[in-house]
Amino acid sequence: MTRKQKHFGEVLRKARLAKGYSLRKFAGKVGISPTYLSLVEQGKVESPPTADRVKQIAELLDRNSDEWIALACRVPGDLPEIIQQQPTEMPELLREASGLTAEQLRKVTDQIRKLKSKLKDEDE
Repeated sequence: MTRKQKHFGEVLRKARLAKGYSLRKFAGKVGISPTYLSLVEQGKVESPPTADRVKQIAELLDRNSDEWIALACRVPGDLPEIIQQQPTEMPELLREASGLTAEQLRKVTDQIRKLKSKLKDEDE
C-alpha cells in the first residue's frame, strides 16, 4: 500500500460521509461489497479500484473524476487509446507540458480548443 492509496481512501471516506452515505448504502450504489469499500477507505488494499470504478465513485460524490482517478494512482480509461492514435506526438506533447503550472496548462488547453474549433469551422 502506498501513501497515495491511503490518501485516496481517506479522501473517499470524508467525501462519502459529507454526502451522508453510509458505508453499506454507498457500496451498494457503486456495486462493490461494504467490506471492500472499508478496506479501500482504510488504505488496506493492494490495488485501488479500477479507473472506471473510481470515476463512478467521483461522480456519485460530485467530484472531478480525473482528479480522483489520479489520486487513486490510475489513468483515465480513454487516455491509452488517445495516445495510441498519435503514438509519437501525444507522448511528446505530454512530456513538453510536464512542469507547467495548472494555469499554464489551462491556457494551453484553451488554445487547443480554439484551434480545433477553427479547424472544424474551416472543414464545414
